Amino acid sequence: MDFAFDARTEELRARLLAFMDEYVYPAEQVAHEQRAALDSPWENVPVVEELKAEARRQGLWNLFLPDSEYGAGLTNLQYAPLAEIMGRSPQIAPTVTNCAAPDTGNMEVLTQFGDEQQRKQWLQPLLAGEIRSAFAMTEPDVASSDATNITTHIERDGDEYVVSGRKWYISGAMHPDCRIFIVMGKTDPDGADIRRQQSMVLVPRDTPGVRIERAMQVFGYEDHYHGGHAEVIFDGARVPVSNLIGEEGGGFAIAQARLGPGRIHHCMRLIGMAERAIELMCRRAVSRDAFGKALAQQGVVQNWIADARVAVEQLRLLVLKTAWMMDTVGNRGAHTEIQAIKIATPRTVVGILDRAIQLYGAGGVSQDFPLAELYAGARTLMIADGPDEVHQRSLARRELKKYL
Repeated sequence: MDFAFDARTEELRARLLAFMDEYVYPAEQVAHEQRAALDSPWENVPVVEELKAEARRQGLWNLFLPDSEYGAGLTNLQYAPLAEIMGRSPQIAPTVTNCAAPDTGNMEVLTQFGDEQQRKQWLQPLLAGEIRSAFAMTEPDVASSDATNITTHIERDGDEYVVSGRKWYISGAMHPDCRIFIVMGKTDPDGADIRRQQSMVLVPRDTPGVRIERAMQVFGYEDHYHGGHAEVIFDGARVPVSNLIGEEGGGFAIAQARLGPGRIHHCMRLIGMAERAIELMCRRAVSRDAFGKALAQQGVVQNWIADARVAVEQLRLLVLKTAWMMDTVGNRGAHTEIQAIKIATPRTVVGILDRAIQLYGAGGVSQDFPLAELYAGARTLMIADGPDEVHQRSLARRELKKYL
């Protein structure tokens, strides 16, 4: 395993770091101020739209997509350090480079499983940043950590599918440019194989019977830049059978294919969040005095910073190993490593952010610094894309199987 960055990665890292310094970090406060002045919090923020054009001009666009026909054609190992850099400003940087969830996962689904018409109608405008999308899987009335529990019905009626169900925390659904939902539901609810009961269909947002019930908050945040999270009702929404992605009964497998890259992308960005937290801790520690000496001279603060650095270096190596394995043996071959990073990275980064917040005192929980919002995002990722306990259960069973 050689984790040295190749020439292309180094060149993209340099351009992206410069882009962050020149455009992204200065835009953070501007974006907050502009959003506060909008008539609706879901409207597009002018500075974010400007940065999208600049990122595209600089070739920092669709970096996540390994298929060179549609994206940058980078391997997971090449993309990892770039996603880490973007994770230092997770609200703005992934959005302005068209590398933000849920659009990334949806584009990957359409690339791998969509037919020619679906790619033309939905993938192309997503790649161009002309529209946004949402992924409707989680439901409020069942334990969605077990995807086989999903109760949304996708029933065939002649040349149409009729979609009925209630979803929530549907990321991206509040964005004004959201035009399409990828909806997971059951086409064969009584099928003998519980992993062949589900299918995925494309449901345009303006389809009669689709209703955005309300915006869902995350620790009080509405996550505007990623299009928010919504509760969505599908009340007999009808779509053509040609809107089926892949085959009937293939929804569970498609979901697993989608979530593998999504999980590692989250972990890549989380490392960037941790690096931002360490930087903020160090700046605070050398600029504040308490009890007669600088915070940087307090033993407990030094321990926090040292432990954070060790933890981040460990996590980065594990994520890079996972990326390398996904590139060399595929997502299935890297199953254990993907689960390991999904367990380890969010919980560790939450701990680092917690210490950073403590170091900032009241400022740490305020809107004047990014730490509180970073904490909310990192803590949520202990639930998103499968809660930690599900991954622990699966990973433990895989380990125990060797001895049974």
